[in-house]
Formats: sequence, C-alpha cells, structure tokens
Amino acid sequence: MCSNFPPSRRDWLRIAGVAAAGVAVGKTNSLWGAPPDAAKSPRAELTPDDALADLLAGNERFVKGQVANPRRQPQDFAPLAAAQFPEAAVIACADSRVPPEILFDQGVGDLFVVRVAGNVVSGSGVVIKGSIEYAVAELNVPLVMVLGHSNCGAVNAALTHLDKHDPLPGAILGLVNLIGPAVAQSKREPGDKLANAIRANVRLGVQRLKSLDPILAKPVRQGRVKVVGAVYDLATGHVEMVT
Repeated sequence: MCSNFPPSRRDWLRIAGVAAAGVAVGKTNSLWGAPPDAAKSPRAELTPDDALADLLAGNERFVKGQVANPRRQPQDFAPLAAAQFPEAAVIACADSRVPPEILFDQGVGDLFVVRVAGNVVSGSGVVIKGSIEYAVAELNVPLVMVLGHSNCGAVNAALTHLDKHDPLPGAILGLVNLIGPAVAQSKREPGDKLANAIRANVRLGVQRLKSLDPILAKPVRQGRVKVVGAVYDLATGHVEMVT
C-alpha cells in the first residue's frame, strides 16, 4: 500500500495477520480461503478510488525505481495463510514481461491476478469471468482492472491474421478470433494500428465486465465496484489509464 493513505502497508499486513488468525480458529463458510465474514476484512473500508490510487502510486514508484518492500519472503506469507484480502483484481496478459505485482509494487496478498494471453474477457468462458466474479463475490475487491500492454503478441497476431487470413495452429486461432472485434473496432482510428487495437481490446473487456450478470453489474451500478482499463508500456514501465 502506498504510504500516503492509512493504514500503511505494514499496518495492513499486521491487521490481516490478526484477521487471518481469527479465521484459522473459526469455521470458514466461503470458498478458496475467503474470510467467513466480509466485515472482518482489514480492507473492508477501502473504496474503489482508494484501491486505484494505490495501484497507480505503486506504478509510479516502480517507474522511478523507488519500490517499497515487496513482502515476498516466507515470513510474509504466514500471516495470510488462512485467508486473503486483496485490494484489487487484475486481468492481465500472460506475457512474461507483465507481472502485475511487480509493476504496481505490490506484495503477497495485495492483488488477485488472472492472466491469459491477450487479456481477453469477452468469449473467454467461465474460467476467466468466473475467477473475476469470485474476486468480487467472495473476496469483496472494490476494483477490477483489465490490463493490456504495448507490443502485445496476441493482439498483433489477431491484427496480422485478420489482414492476411493466414492459418493458425491449434487453439491459437480460437484465441486470436476472440480479439478480432477489438481489431475491427479500431480499424479506422488514426495512428498506430497495434496500439489502437490493444486499447480497444482493453475497453471491450471493461465493457463486458461492467455488464456481467449476476455478480458484477449490480455493484458496478451502485458504485461499490469499479471496473477500469489500462495499458502497460513495456519500454517505460508506465501504466496509462484508457477507461
């Protein structure tokens, strides 16, 4: 957590440790290690805007090379062994150069990350959408971010394939076809075709999640959950908001 809004990163971990200890001796009625009582979460009062501000502050530290303690030692995991309290869910590309925890300067337990090539949401089936619904329904994250990145190979493959109609092996064709609507939507935009398609792909993912019933659409309308889109620049490390 960034140092300019309370409680501090160290306080979150201490409080989470106490909360997790309470869960460890009690009966859990949720899935996958979620706390049995959302009100006990040390992040229960965190707003969507707070969570977004923290991620962007973390990215600013990362860009400047001033990262805080990443909390990735074994002793940092122990307090969260019984329950997790992430502040945001991030749907990111599976690209090896795009690790959300690092580029947002977050530690263990801070982010619920779902990664798939091309950070596709629409048409991706129950695995991706179900994971995000779980983060909202069970872990009570106030923020969901669809994170694309510059020079995305999956989006570039979609762009190339749709132009040349070249054959693609295995399930790659199906994956690339899911990105086709973003390529088509951005086709007439001025500027770099790949960059435009990457942003369009993020925007389409955000739109789909905002309208996803029965779990996301209602809290989004009520302002309890915010769904945003961003693009990570591989060369600079900077994250730019696009929605």
